[in-house]
Amino acid sequence: MGPLEVLKEADGQGPAEMPTALRELYGGQLVLRPPVVFANFVSSLDGVVHIPGTGKVGRVLSGDSQGDRFVMGLLRACADAVLIGAGTLRASPASNWTPAQAFPEQAVAFQELRLRRGLAPSPRVVVASASGELDPAHPGLRGALVVTGASGADHLPGELDAEVLIVPEGPSGLDLRSMLGQVVHRGLPTILSEAGPRLTERLVAQGLLDELFLTLSPLLAGWPAGGGRRGLVGQTELLPHRSVGGELVSARRQGSHLFLRYRLTGAGPGLSGGLSGELPSA
Repeated sequence: MGPLEVLKEADGQGPAEMPTALRELYGGQLVLRPPVVFANFVSSLDGVVHIPGTGKVGRVLSGDSQGDRFVMGLLRACADAVLIGAGTLRASPASNWTPAQAFPEQAVAFQELRLRRGLAPSPRVVVASASGELDPAHPGLRGALVVTGASGADHLPGELDAEVLIVPEGPSGLDLRSMLGQVVHRGLPTILSEAGPRLTERLVAQGLLDELFLTLSPLLAGWPAGGGRRGLVGQTELLPHRSVGGELVSARRQGSHLFLRYRLTGAGPGLSGGLSGELPSA
């Protein structure tokens, strides 16, 4: 894979922690300022991010773009935790959400980056499950943090090799602000969300998503009637009554694929602002 072409970079100043191989492929440093929740999605040219019943939907939508897989691996390598929902867990039966699994060609460099940043060898997987109905044999659950409510805790399998965090529940499901706050307090302040659109739309609606990394694929997916395909924020109504947008922080290109980074505006205080009074002092 050749390096990504840098079209815009407004936030690349930071300590020179990235190994040379990663810095050359990405075209500079990747700086994240915790506490932060950032999501990574690939979207078709016509706005589809989820196709039900399709395995490895990201690879399908991206056309198996090497650049997309590299960016996914790099974001995982920079994260303390990877947040997913139970649906994403079930749809990826062999995944453990490590940087090397996304882009094995740079596995050694990803490990070096985590070492330089003082991170654990792998990001911790955080699984949000309201029902608690999980397959304990899933490799992604080994050592994971499973977040559920009081009712879901009664349905968790007894042989689960994971820590369990019980959070309050509201009308729309688990209390995401409480969940993220407790994840941060566990020393995991840089949270990458690889959750699907249902959980993502709740993060956006509650003002908890700070940044969005979006791969724009040149492929068209189509929106067949009744096909269950979803866009980035699902069925959440924003415009015309609520304006949530993105400030373009960086843009990169590989062929006809665009790799965009947005800082969300108008969504709310974000994780940092929303928890500013709750975070422990350094």
